[in-house]
Amino acid sequence: MKTEDKYEGYEVGPIRPPSEAQSLLVRITRNCPWNKCKFCGLYKGEQFSIRPVSHVIKDINLIKQLVDDINSISKKPAEQASREFKNLQDRLSKNEWMAFHSAFNWVRSGMRSIFIQDANSLIMKPDDLVEILRHLLKTFPLIERITSYARSSSIARISDNDMARIYKAGLNRVHIGMESASDEVLKFVKKGVDKATHIIAGQKVKRAGIELSEYFIPGLGGESLSRANALQTADAMNQINPDFIRIRTLAVPEELELFADCRSGAFTKMGDVKTAKELLLFLESLDGIASTVKSDHIVNLFEDVDGKLPHDKERITAPIKKFIAMRPDEQVLYMVGRRAGFFSKLSDMDDPVRLRHAEQVRQTQNVTPDNVDAFTSERMKRFI
Repeated sequence: MKTEDKYEGYEVGPIRPPSEAQSLLVRITRNCPWNKCKFCGLYKGEQFSIRPVSHVIKDINLIKQLVDDINSISKKPAEQASREFKNLQDRLSKNEWMAFHSAFNWVRSGMRSIFIQDANSLIMKPDDLVEILRHLLKTFPLIERITSYARSSSIARISDNDMARIYKAGLNRVHIGMESASDEVLKFVKKGVDKATHIIAGQKVKRAGIELSEYFIPGLGGESLSRANALQTADAMNQINPDFIRIRTLAVPEELELFADCRSGAFTKMGDVKTAKELLLFLESLDGIASTVKSDHIVNLFEDVDGKLPHDKERITAPIKKFIAMRPDEQVLYMVGRRAGFFSKLSDMDDPVRLRHAEQVRQTQNVTPDNVDAFTSERMKRFI
C-alpha cells in the first residue's frame, strides 16, 4: 500500500455499480487492496494505492469549476453557447478532458449522487475519508447520496464512533461484496473473510445509519457447495437485514483463477437451471428481513427477480419457479434468448418477434439441453 506525492490529474477508476450509472465518480483509492479472489480478475496485475487527500480535493475542485462553467454556458443562447463550449474544450488539457466529460454527464444527469472509487474506499483512514466527504458536501451541498464499495474485513476494523462520523460527513450508502457466507466457499475462492466478519461488518454499517447493499453470487460454491452457498448466505443476510440484496450470477472467463479450477476438476460450474434452483433456495430461506432484492446485472438470468421483502416474496420468486417448471426445450429457448440479448424476463417469450430471434439463434448455434450450459457460459464471459 502506498500514497504518491505527485498529482497527475483527474482520475476515474474502472468500475461502479449499475445503480450508480448517473453518479459522479470520485477516485480516492486505486484498485483493490486484497486482489486475491478467484472469481474476480478486474484488478489482477494492478498495484493498490491510496490517493493523497490533497489530490482528491484537487479533483473535486476541478469538477466544481467545470460544472459551474457548463451551467453558465448552458444558460446562454444556443449559438453563443456552442462557441463558448468549443472555446472551453480547446483550452482543456488531456486530463481535464476526462474531468469535463465526467462533469458534463453529471450535470445532464441532475447531479444527485456521487460514487467514490475504487474497490474498497473504507480502507482509507477515517480522518482522511471524513475530510474528503466534508469537502464533497461543502462543494456540492445539494447532492442526495454518496456511495462506496467496501470489504467486510475493512469495515469490521472501523469503530462504531468512526462509522458514525463517516455517515455524518456524508457517506450514506455502502456496497459490500458478501458474495457468499459459507465459510467453505469463502475459503475456496480466497475471499479473505469469513461469515462472522461479514455479519459484524453488515451490522456495523446498519448501526451507523448507512444504507447497505449486500451482494450474493449464486453458483459460487459450484455443484458441491451449492446448498451451503444458498443457506449460509441467507442466514447471514437474515442477521444483517441489509437495505438491498443484489444478485450477481457467477461467470468464469478464462483469465480467472477459478477457470483453472474448472479445467482441473477442482470446481464444477453449474448451468443456469441448477443455478436458478440455488437462487430459489436462497430467496426462500430469507426470513424476518425487509430487504429489497435487485437482479440488476446482465449476468443474471432474470431481471424481474425484483421486489421488497417480505410482502413481495412470492412475486420475487415466481419467475424462477416458472422457469424451473418449464419443459427442457422451453428452458433452452429462454436461456438462449436471454444470453443472446433478446429476453430480460420470462414474459418476453410472449413477444413473437423476440421469440423468433431467439429461435433463430438456437437453430443456428444448434443449442440443445445437452450443450446449452456451454453456450450460456461462453456468452456470459462477454459481460464481465
